[in-house]
Amino acid sequence: MLGETTSAMRRKRVFRAVRTNEESGGLGAAAVGVAALGLGEAIAAAKGGSLIDTVGRALIDTVPVPVVEATVVLSGRHDKAVTRLGVGAGAIAATAAVGALPPRLRTPAAAAFGAGAAALALRKPTRSASTFAGASAAAAVLATGLRRRPRGLLGKLAWTAAGAGLLAAAQKLHRDQDLEQDGVIRRIGPLGGIGLVPDDGLEEPGLSPLITTAGRFYVADVSLRPPRIDPDHWRLAVTGMVAHPLRLSLTELAADAVEFDAVMVCVHNRAGQGRAGNARWFGVPLAHLLKHAIPEPGATRLVTRAVDGYTISLPVEPLRSGELPGYLVIGMNGEPLPPEHGFPARVFVPGLYGQYTGAKWLSELELTDDSHSDYWVQRGWTDELLWVEPHARIDATAPGRTVAGTLTVAGVAWAPPHGVAEVEVSVDDGEWRPVDLGTELAPAAWRRWRTTLELPPGPHTLRARAISRSGHVQESATRAPFPLGPTGIHAVTVQV
Repeated sequence: MLGETTSAMRRKRVFRAVRTNEESGGLGAAAVGVAALGLGEAIAAAKGGSLIDTVGRALIDTVPVPVVEATVVLSGRHDKAVTRLGVGAGAIAATAAVGALPPRLRTPAAAAFGAGAAALALRKPTRSASTFAGASAAAAVLATGLRRRPRGLLGKLAWTAAGAGLLAAAQKLHRDQDLEQDGVIRRIGPLGGIGLVPDDGLEEPGLSPLITTAGRFYVADVSLRPPRIDPDHWRLAVTGMVAHPLRLSLTELAADAVEFDAVMVCVHNRAGQGRAGNARWFGVPLAHLLKHAIPEPGATRLVTRAVDGYTISLPVEPLRSGELPGYLVIGMNGEPLPPEHGFPARVFVPGLYGQYTGAKWLSELELTDDSHSDYWVQRGWTDELLWVEPHARIDATAPGRTVAGTLTVAGVAWAPPHGVAEVEVSVDDGEWRPVDLGTELAPAAWRRWRTTLELPPGPHTLRARAISRSGHVQESATRAPFPLGPTGIHAVTVQV
């Protein structure tokens, strides 16, 4: 009995030692993962790329659409930061898992990781060499570090601190490169002029301005970081089924550009949300470009292609006739497009959701037939054009200025391309009441509105809806964005 007890105790001690070693090895492997990620990102950043962003873009391109939709809902305007954080955490967790493998499998697993990251670097034409170099360096660190994982608390802390320091250095490089790009864009000078924005007399605390500044304009795209493009060497190519192919510089495009006011709305903009902005744009009508290129009879689609390969297409005939009032945009609010909004050029069709209105960071307009398949159509979205629904948003509610028991309510409404005819407000599911409308910059732009309500004390639910000049009344039923675009009424509860 004594021998059996001693044997059992030995087995327990061995088991505890093995378990402790595995736990320590997992932490050591995670520390190696931090170091590898930091070195890979720093090397890629030094050459203008990003290993983390490349992996993140690959995830966005391949994960099921419900996952993308859930990320948008949960993260809001921080979706890019959340994606980067997820990539980093996933890479470190995966490294820890590799560290738990038997020694003979660790090096092949690390090599497979590096090969996978390097393959992702070659998927996109922009910054592939820099990302490939970063992925190769990260793979080398993984293979070396996982052979003899750091032991002891100080060893693990040293590897982790080195990786964190390299990540911080990479972020500084990214910021410096962004500042350099901003300087290049500023040297271009004004594109168009913001001009005078009329005073509609509806100023209220919290009410959105008539023109949304670039810094407050929503950003939505599948790229985690804007590509850096040299405007002196950039040319827009008009190719494909055309009689006269074109290659146009920013200067040549600016010579034929016009200013127009329009609201841009993201297809993920649910009732009352802020994924919409109103700007004064500067661009060349697509009908003008098509007139010079002369599409061939079989050309039915205009493919807008970004420098990173992203594409979305529009039907040619309504663009030529003006039924789709499309523009090749090169300026926003009197300045060149900021990088996050598509510098040096993007396509915008007022009235269509942003997802369907064309690519940012354009490199090419290609005329082709119906055989082309767009990025979002391949992901399950409809190939039919999605028009922006009329929508009224409540921006501000404040006590009345002169009479106790009154409430001032104000907001913005849009119904491009026809324009807003009316905005109505309902209190506690009562009848719809008209409100005062502000100045209309253009039918495709948003309008501000305001009204004063006399309400008894207590909680009240306010709702607002828009009616377009075409007679389209804002849909009251709530519908999720995928796959036909969102609907619903914005409602807020106030306490009088």
